[in-house]
Amino acid sequence: MGNTLPFRLVVVIIRTHNLFTYHEQGSNTMTSDDANSEKNLFEVVGVQMDVQLGDVDANLAAIAKHLNRAADEGAHLVVFPECALTGYCFDSLEQALPYGQPVPGPATDAVIDVCVERDIFAMFGMLERADDGFFNACVLVGPKGVVGKYRKVHLPYLGIDRFTTPGNEPFRVHDIDGLRVGMIICYDGSFPEATRVMALDGADLVALPTNWPPGAEAMAAYASNTRAAENNLYFMAVDRVGTERGFRFIGCSRLCDPAGVTMDDAPHAEAQVIRGTVDVNRARNKKIVRVPGKHSIDRVNDRRPEFYSRLTQEVNE
Repeated sequence: MGNTLPFRLVVVIIRTHNLFTYHEQGSNTMTSDDANSEKNLFEVVGVQMDVQLGDVDANLAAIAKHLNRAADEGAHLVVFPECALTGYCFDSLEQALPYGQPVPGPATDAVIDVCVERDIFAMFGMLERADDGFFNACVLVGPKGVVGKYRKVHLPYLGIDRFTTPGNEPFRVHDIDGLRVGMIICYDGSFPEATRVMALDGADLVALPTNWPPGAEAMAAYASNTRAAENNLYFMAVDRVGTERGFRFIGCSRLCDPAGVTMDDAPHAEAQVIRGTVDVNRARNKKIVRVPGKHSIDRVNDRRPEFYSRLTQEVNE
């Protein structure tokens, strides 16, 4: 790797009072004392794939196959869809229970084995069976084991979410060897507060494993870009494709940069891989200077939370 790096949305990083700001430029290179360091740049991959309902072994094999391919191409993190381990359209809790697993458990152990061998991180959706409930969950694993998990907080009346326990743990940010990652699932993306919490906690990237059905086209077209721009972070939605019990999944996975610009997408309902480079400096430097001394914005530090208390109150019936 030379002294200049190719980048999809090129930025020049300028150090000011021990902080960074960035300016959009027309150059094809990115320069900075720190930005040329590989530890600031992370390759991320999203796998838009079909999932076999109730066939955990087949889905694990597909996850392992894609992990190995991504590792061959130098990926740091690979994100898979919601319920990638099990499928989504179960018709009852009793039907789904046999496919739930603890975390850690056999499925996470199998994915961890690949992560250990290939020195890579993976995020995938599954059904978590635990003492306190049965959850639509997302797990982040890597070469050292389970890094973290997330239980879906916002549940639509659809598929397995009709029967799962509402998530009961806070939104968290996990550091995976220098990349700070947050997780939400599908319908959670409709609630901007979830991503904002993780932005405040330092997330560089928020990943949204999802199962978008018809009717979610507008979410797929606009939400990822909006969540990215309003929090100045990278946002990656990874949907599935295929059909389960009459429900068709629309694909439309997308990776967006901190300006809300689409870096890569899979706009059709077919299997595809999206990828891009996350520059953590861009995500962490919230002050955007467009015209020095005349135009700058900071969508995190310019907030006025004293006016937002209504957001935490019950809706009036």
